Amino acid sequence: MSIAPIDHLTANTIRGLAMDGVQAANSGHPGMPLGMADVATVIWTRFLKYDPTCPTWFDRDRFVLSAGHGSMLLYALLHLTGIGREHGSHAEQPIRLEELKQFRQWGSRCAGHPEHGEAPGIETTTGPLGQGFCNAVGMAVAEAHLRARFGAEHVDHWTYAIVSDGDLMEGITAEAGSLAGHLGLSRCVFLWDDNGITIDGTTEVAFTEDVLARFAAYGWDVRRVDGHDMEAVEAAIHAARADARPSLIACKTTIGYGSPNKGGKSASHGAPLGVEEVKLTKAALGLDPEQSFVVPDAVVARVRAQDGARKAARQAWQARVQAANDSGFSRALANAEDGALDLDAIQWPEYALGAKTSTRKASYSALQAIAAAVPELIGGSADLAESNLTHLKGYAQFQKATPEGRNLCFGIREHAMASMCNGIALHGGLRPFCATFLIFHDYHRPAVRLSGLMKQPVIYVYTHDSVWVGEDGPTHQPIETLQSLRLIPNVETFRPCDAAEANEAWREALLRTDGPVALAFSRQDLPVIDRSQGGPNAVKRGGYVLREAGDALVTLIATGSEVSLALEAQAALAAEGIVARVANLVSCERFDKQEGAYRLGVLGVVPRVSVEAGTTRGWERYVGLDGASVGIDRFGASAPGKTVAENLGLNVPNIVATVKRVLGL
Repeated sequence: MSIAPIDHLTANTIRGLAMDGVQAANSGHPGMPLGMADVATVIWTRFLKYDPTCPTWFDRDRFVLSAGHGSMLLYALLHLTGIGREHGSHAEQPIRLEELKQFRQWGSRCAGHPEHGEAPGIETTTGPLGQGFCNAVGMAVAEAHLRARFGAEHVDHWTYAIVSDGDLMEGITAEAGSLAGHLGLSRCVFLWDDNGITIDGTTEVAFTEDVLARFAAYGWDVRRVDGHDMEAVEAAIHAARADARPSLIACKTTIGYGSPNKGGKSASHGAPLGVEEVKLTKAALGLDPEQSFVVPDAVVARVRAQDGARKAARQAWQARVQAANDSGFSRALANAEDGALDLDAIQWPEYALGAKTSTRKASYSALQAIAAAVPELIGGSADLAESNLTHLKGYAQFQKATPEGRNLCFGIREHAMASMCNGIALHGGLRPFCATFLIFHDYHRPAVRLSGLMKQPVIYVYTHDSVWVGEDGPTHQPIETLQSLRLIPNVETFRPCDAAEANEAWREALLRTDGPVALAFSRQDLPVIDRSQGGPNAVKRGGYVLREAGDALVTLIATGSEVSLALEAQAALAAEGIVARVANLVSCERFDKQEGAYRLGVLGVVPRVSVEAGTTRGWERYVGLDGASVGIDRFGASAPGKTVAENLGLNVPNIVATVKRVLGL
């Protein structure tokens, strides 16, 4: 199909809206939208499969603007296409022209970087460079897996992404790019805004590698085009779609295209062009320099010309799905709709009181039971499946030849692993989990933060959760990590005290649909505790009284492996005539959401002493000014776990001494 003048006017209209939005806000990034408007026009008018009246259609193509600083490009496209439900909630309604005028303002859905959930058509939150790239790889994994399970008649879509020089500099994209090539994810096409400019000037100051050679070595299809030649871009995408590998198309563009004085310069990257330069640029592009936020009717008609066919394609798909009446696919669709899972068929493992096992091993048993009953579950670890105990027995690995496999082999790529799981969750139809040692949370923390920000129900499995790791030493012994996790908004962390509570923690993780859950499991064996005093909903509420005691002088508050230690200390205190009660805060974040009376009932009005194998900072919110904390405020050491714990004060005598000090005894 030849490129008509209306296509060029469409691209220039996008440019005009982007310039005007940034100028009105006096903040933003005009250069990238000016440079990539031609490429975006080709994608959205020639290739992208979607129905603007049904923005969450499961078999739609996914479009990811990984170069999220150019958010006005996406907002302009969403306005022109009119994606959304006119009578839906505000978050479902199309982006109006008035909202483009409120770019980057308080309450505007046209934020500084695209935010998932704020408006239809925004598939993921981008901005931290490389994250969108990896989310898109995760989406392609989800598509390949579901396509292999349910067939092309049900799952037949592509993933497109616009990526920047900055995206490709970030190490996370090397991780995900390598894995995508290995897996042969053939239905993803990434278009690189190869403009050679970053904030500090030309990319030559720090980025002179042959990017296409690198991606070719990863196993990608690579090609190069003039990003302002729409016919060349269209031909390149057709060629990419015909290749059985993931594709990276280098689109040579001019940042700030059309700007007489700032085009091709870093000055157009992250600041408004200026009122006069906007006028000069519009004149150069054939737009009216005296008007702002202009959307010609002809452009809207061009962009929406195929809407009837788009809707018909979606309706035909729905008819096929209904006729097939596939219960498995119906479950996947239900999950995509609201994230919910049917857990009724899970046969949870049972444990006898007093039996000893690590919560890591208990998690493994729970995972097998979950996998058998919840086909939506998919996941893996960062080359630690044998240590994290996260391999799903009886199920294949997800590989190029076996995309139906449910065991994801991420390799030693923690950051890409977490970001790809965000992409899988965003895609819908699956519930992803990923695993590593707790200490290596730091290697993927940015992606966990985005899980919380986007309210995605990714499950993070962390094992080897304390200094009880032992001989591996301080590099592998998390001290500050639990509290660091608890600081991330909308992330819930569960640290179960025994095998039976590990079951309940997994259940809570699976039930949550509005954000991620981190599960922290022990390497060392722990006794199964009688927790009946807490009641049936104890874990759901995040904290509960494990052992009540009349006339108690102190409350011991513990988590995870230290709960059994607190019970030992309670007995030792009783032998000295000091009555203590014990509370278990299995999830501080969940506990903090409970009503004040319940929280006070758990914590008690007597002095409190917390016990956790980690930093004491943060525990003051629970123990107060008259309490104390037993913990570790230094790095660990290399020795058997029990020896390390003893030497760092995680023992009954130290807890007893701390209680006596608090009570002034």
